[in-house]
Amino acid sequence: MAAFALDDIEIRVLGALSEKDLATPEYYPLSLNALVNACNQKTNREPVTDYDETAVHAALHRLEQQGWVRSVLEHGSRVTKYRHLLVERLELRRSEQAVLTVLLLRGPQTAGELRTRTERLHEFSDLDAVLNTLRRLAEREPEPLVVQLERLPGMKENRWMHRFGAEPVAAIPPQPHKPPLEQRLEQLEAAVDELRGQLRSLQQQLEALAGGSRPQP
Repeated sequence: MAAFALDDIEIRVLGALSEKDLATPEYYPLSLNALVNACNQKTNREPVTDYDETAVHAALHRLEQQGWVRSVLEHGSRVTKYRHLLVERLELRRSEQAVLTVLLLRGPQTAGELRTRTERLHEFSDLDAVLNTLRRLAEREPEPLVVQLERLPGMKENRWMHRFGAEPVAAIPPQPHKPPLEQRLEQLEAAVDELRGQLRSLQQQLEALAGGSRPQP
């Protein structure tokens, strides 16, 4: 089951607000007009959309009722602006917010793609840093925020997907975390079992050869 079950336009609105918060904080929060433009950007969006003000405003209203967005009226301004509440509600680190934002805006992606596409929002030192962030989000309690998908044919990496919308069909069930020593012990036991199998096969072959070389009475 999905964590929050938002629809496509709600996901796009939430992702666009979070992106502008991280990338251009001087222009954040956003007016309705600015948010419509952010949702319909032709870059860094998959798919590219053409939402109008009515649709975006309706999505904002639903998100505000669910506690994901807040409208604000800044001092000296007559224009209502909007800000997301992802960080406050989910207690996210900046690295986690960056990864979630790109997933909200572009759908399932590999860790390598996420490292490249989050550069404007947060600088990850290496691929392991991205994977560690994804694992933290996948192990969140009571609701994981991302899920790892089954590897597609021809791809070297698994993709990851946020859990704010419909649940992916090809999700990999979460595996319990095991200490490194336990993992190493399991690997050694598997290696021993394989060697035992090879030894039994070799003994059978030797017995067959020995039987075949005995002189006939």
